[in-house]
Amino acid sequence: MRILIAPDKFAGTLSALEAAQAVADGWHRTDPSARTELLPLSDGGPGFVEVLHTALGGEVHRAEVTGPLGAPVTAEYLLDGDTAYVESAQACGLHLVPAEDRDPGRTTTHGVGELVAHAVRAGARTVVVGLGGSSTNDAGAGLLAALGATPSDHLGHGGGTLAEHVDAVNLEAARQAVAGVRLVAATDVDNPLLGIHGASAVFGPQKGADPDQVQRLDAALAAFADRVDPDKGTRDVPGAGAAGGLGFALLLLGGTVESGISRVLDSVRLAERLDGADLVITGEGSFDSQSLRGKLPHGVAQVASGHGVPCIVTAGAVKVGRAEAAEAGITETYSLVESSGSVEAAMNRSAEELRALAADIARRWSR
Repeated sequence: MRILIAPDKFAGTLSALEAAQAVADGWHRTDPSARTELLPLSDGGPGFVEVLHTALGGEVHRAEVTGPLGAPVTAEYLLDGDTAYVESAQACGLHLVPAEDRDPGRTTTHGVGELVAHAVRAGARTVVVGLGGSSTNDAGAGLLAALGATPSDHLGHGGGTLAEHVDAVNLEAARQAVAGVRLVAATDVDNPLLGIHGASAVFGPQKGADPDQVQRLDAALAAFADRVDPDKGTRDVPGAGAAGGLGFALLLLGGTVESGISRVLDSVRLAERLDGADLVITGEGSFDSQSLRGKLPHGVAQVASGHGVPCIVTAGAVKVGRAEAAEAGITETYSLVESSGSVEAAMNRSAEELRALAADIARRWSR
């Protein structure tokens, strides 16, 4: 058999590459003769630069930028010709903030703006910013400050302070910093900036906000949006709420929203890689209803279905039924929690349990 193994990360436990290797190792326990091809993927969140560097080549640049809580971090972006790929999570990712310090009222996207500026200075004429895995809820104000919209000490300290300095914003200065540069927000999140489906309400709790803080953050983002988007033409664009509103800031600068999954799958030439494959295995940490709204496994399944290749999903937890999965082009789903017997085992022994699960799947599929 020829098997294409194309997972996303298992958040908090395994990188996409580690997950792919675990599946391959487990499969070979049962079927040593199988031809397994590893294709780790990302939808714009953590792993975005690594995946695209493997697929496209290009040159990885490193820069010291402002981290989500203000301390410097080293981040990378990929420059392929005159196109730069920026992984926002490297500058403002949730994984950069200890659990006890998570506060989306304080975290900033300032470092993302610094990465964009660095890429422009390096010659980029298109900058694709992968949105996902952020710790922030500042409507991209930190990014705008880093690009010159206002002194950094005004908008560089998180969403909780937006209302205090909103009158100081000079959006035109930030636009001049990226004049002639095409900005792309790579995300598969379709949330607007504000309201019950907005950045604060939907993603704030994942980043440490309690219900009261969610309300305060939404009000702060609304005050900021009233200042920089008085005609209300940007705040409701699908994707404006991505990465705590970082999508909103990129749109304000003339950027566009594109599917992160489509960008990655096209770049790695998934359709071509499926030629001659007998099976594709994808996966992620939690396969749930959101996964069926355009997350990476769904994207892989759609391409595989178009080529007549069965697609199975391995996940830490599976929270959708077989009928829903089948409608999305997924042949079967397998859960680490179920196969290992507990959430603790699935989390604490992820690689070992994924190898064991893959060996069991191979017994059902090998021929």
